[in-house]
Amino acid sequence: MYTTLEKIREHSPCADGWTQLLAHLGKTKADSTPLSLSVILESNGLDDTLWCFQAVDGFEREKRLYVVWCARQGQHLMIDPRSLTALDVAEQFANGLASPEELAAAAAASDAAAAWDAAAWDAAA
Repeated sequence: MYTTLEKIREHSPCADGWTQLLAHLGKTKADSTPLSLSVILESNGLDDTLWCFQAVDGFEREKRLYVVWCARQGQHLMIDPRSLTALDVAEQFANGLASPEELAAAAAASDAAAAWDAAAWDAAA
């Protein structure tokens, strides 16, 4: 997957990450030269690379599936079934098997689960 420095700049990157990437590339300003996400990973690490997904045109299915895959790496920590259902629905949506309405409903239920868990932790503290 590729983006450009101009597309990254449109999303207002953090100053430190931007400076680091420019230095790695030996540049002083944004341009329209194709830039591989693997180069961003090499320069700035995983967090900045994932952030740069928003500056990649297309590949919506692949980006969604990757985000689901990342979340599944920690799904053993999810105790509310609504959160697990949200992952399943997000994956189905990426594959064209769930509607935007189903995705929104699953996300809302997952948000409610997270709010409930946060309230429980606050009460226990």
